[in-house]
Amino acid sequence: MSSINWENELRQFFGFSDFKGNQKVIIESIAKGQDTFVIMPTGGGKSLCYQLPALVAEGTAIVISPLIALMKNQVDAIRGYSEKDGIAHVLNSSLTKGQLEQVHADLKSRLTKLLFVAPESLNKKSNIELLGSIPISFYAIDEAHCISEWGHDFRPDYRTIKESVVALGRKPIIALTATATPKVQADIMKTLGMENPQVFLSSFNRSNLYYEVRPKRDIDRDITKLLQANKSKSAIVYCLSRQKVEDLAEQLQVNGINALPYHAGLESGKRIKHQDAFLNEECDVIVATIAFGMGIDKPDVRFVLHYDMPKSLESYYQETGRAGRDGGDGSCITYFDIKDIERLQKFLNKKNVSEQEIGRQLLEEATGYAEAATCRRRALLHYFGEEFHEDDCDKMCDNCRHPKEKVEASAELLDVIATVNQTHGKFKTSEIINILRGHTSAVLVKNNATSLSTWGIQKNKSETHLRAVIRQGIIRNYLSKNVDAYGTIQVTEKGNADKLPKAFRVRKELDYNVLNSETSAPTKIVAVDKQLFNILKDLRKKIGHDKDVPPYAVFSENSLNEMATIYPCSIEELKNIQGVGEGKAKKFGQKMVEVIEKYVKENDIDRPQDMVFKSVANKSALKVYIIQSTDRKLPFDDIASAKRLKMNQLIEEMERIVTSGTKLNIDYYLKDILDEDSIAEIFEFLTEDCEEGSMKELTEEFSEEYDEEELRLVRLKFFSDVAN
Repeated sequence: MSSINWENELRQFFGFSDFKGNQKVIIESIAKGQDTFVIMPTGGGKSLCYQLPALVAEGTAIVISPLIALMKNQVDAIRGYSEKDGIAHVLNSSLTKGQLEQVHADLKSRLTKLLFVAPESLNKKSNIELLGSIPISFYAIDEAHCISEWGHDFRPDYRTIKESVVALGRKPIIALTATATPKVQADIMKTLGMENPQVFLSSFNRSNLYYEVRPKRDIDRDITKLLQANKSKSAIVYCLSRQKVEDLAEQLQVNGINALPYHAGLESGKRIKHQDAFLNEECDVIVATIAFGMGIDKPDVRFVLHYDMPKSLESYYQETGRAGRDGGDGSCITYFDIKDIERLQKFLNKKNVSEQEIGRQLLEEATGYAEAATCRRRALLHYFGEEFHEDDCDKMCDNCRHPKEKVEASAELLDVIATVNQTHGKFKTSEIINILRGHTSAVLVKNNATSLSTWGIQKNKSETHLRAVIRQGIIRNYLSKNVDAYGTIQVTEKGNADKLPKAFRVRKELDYNVLNSETSAPTKIVAVDKQLFNILKDLRKKIGHDKDVPPYAVFSENSLNEMATIYPCSIEELKNIQGVGEGKAKKFGQKMVEVIEKYVKENDIDRPQDMVFKSVANKSALKVYIIQSTDRKLPFDDIASAKRLKMNQLIEEMERIVTSGTKLNIDYYLKDILDEDSIAEIFEFLTEDCEEGSMKELTEEFSEEYDEEELRLVRLKFFSDVAN
């Protein structure tokens, strides 16, 4: 194939006039019979690098691919360029007997130029016999990172490809991937037995993609608002759990967003239907686990959102690479909470030692990226062994667009190390912070922590700042967290070394709400309408008087503030106001929304509809269990124990249930701990003397007579009986 005019072949088969990047030299390499290793970012045109030489060469190219959906997409695409469907086939267990006979016939007649197989199918004895009877042009291993244990989509069967190649007869090999660190690259070439391969490494930089990491706060609302502001634009939202996929897809649908779920737990037909709906633009947003997307060739995805930080930077790069494949804008926004990483670390404990080691290193890299205050693009490309200067980012990441101010924190790090050493590594982050700030607790008093030399030494520093110091200390390996010992902090060998860096800096504390508003697309800033707030406050007082309940039991001031900000004009909209559940909205809400609607019309107010956020009705199993258990008058200790809750956690859940407008029967429990006169006394205070109905007011009045738990439960009964 050495004398072929590849530009002519490109025009003839695909209708393109020019190759992209390294495509031509890669094709020439495989055409000359050389083993070829290709690393090319998503959207760079990897598939054409083996499709075109396969169409021209004598024999059939065996394309090894990890997913049936990916193979189907490629076969459909190739058939679209040819008059004969037999030019490309899939060989797998999903074929009917008739389809399988057609594949065999087309292979034997030399019609098929590309045969797509999964590694599991390639290794079957019957398929080895079939393929051994036909001429093979070369082997193409797509998504080759699946070969490596250090890769993010490791598939054990990929490691046996070499044995099948030997059994069928050695032919040139082309391995292709969009993501591979130098370690993964070496592992792939060694495992496949590639002989002096030509290596083509394209830049990993996707200059049209904007990278951003946001704190994971009020995330459902944030994602909903973002997608509402960009309706009809294609987006993928990745979640780690199937349940979250289902919940978020429903949440988006309720808020008028055309979204569908996708995960491996869905019935196969439904999965395919949802994927096709997204590809065919019948739905705008797909909410998915990582089961979705490998090789999905949708060029106009504008947003890739990560509900959870992925387990590795390779996964992150692969998934964000699905945005902007047409060269247009793509926004890659990830929501990060260190607690998510800690949970993933716990899951690693169930794996063998080598997998734990690999997993922890990958998580550490991902966490470091999320925590970074420097250019995201530079950090990402450095991970793949590519040098990049942040000046070239062109403000296409949040850290370059909104530089984070950093402050020196070497002294704080040294004090943390000293504290951990003096307490022999038996305290968690919160307790270390309390020591440094001089905040007493029962466990610290019990352990004589107040006598430590570092007690209160950083009392002027905030908890947030000291937490950042400890987190950075862990990321930079001065400290470590013992997950098996409930997250206690240890000092590493590096942390105990004589020489610590002269400069240890952490990000200056930021207001996360301000940060979110700065990094989000510009939106109209909406302030509380003071005039409406006062009208609603007067109306609340009147409703309370009519219903014979205190005004605060009708709606809290926080709820009134939000009403005077987003102007809910229906009961449905009112139900989504903070502190207003379905029961409360129905009981007290009609007059409120009538007044708000009238006010909006009279004052010609343009309501900020982007801020109206509808929540899905709470269907949690825990809520149902608590309601059913209290109806059956089960002891609170038994309810808490069954759900592995502490008593204060159970009461918090009960408070949420009552706040949402649902009655809860706890009389049977209260009568065992308080007499009727005591309950009546607290009720009278809540009815007559309280301004807000807060625990602060109750404890100030009754702290010497009743303990906090008793007061919380009576207050719970009061709101259940009076406000719902």
